[in-house]
Amino acid sequence: MSICFFKQYADISTHVNTLCYVFVMRIAEPICCAPLTGATLSEVDAEQLASVLKALADPIRLRLVSIIASAGEGCACDFPDALGKSQPTISHHLGQLVKAGILEREQRGKWAWFRVNPAQIAAIRTALG
Repeated sequence: MSICFFKQYADISTHVNTLCYVFVMRIAEPICCAPLTGATLSEVDAEQLASVLKALADPIRLRLVSIIASAGEGCACDFPDALGKSQPTISHHLGQLVKAGILEREQRGKWAWFRVNPAQIAAIRTALG
């Protein structure tokens, strides 16, 4: 990109964050498959469901989802102390949960805030229904 491009925007970080958000949201679309007790899962549906369940199959990630769900939202800055883990470890787990669509991420200043994605949780409930 040229310097001229950057001069067009007062706050380039807003545009970068918007692009990242759109990218993450496209990856993290809620799973959509028939309940396990209903019709047989297709290969694609089984792979999608497995990737989401893999993201939840970690005690730290389950605790993160529980903390965030019970509070409504949470700042990444609070999780290392709450879980007794390092910031890089927490960031890794939060990233995996966002990638799976379980959490939604919002940048507020220098901190990232997270909330549970209700559509993905509903899709998981339906699939396990």
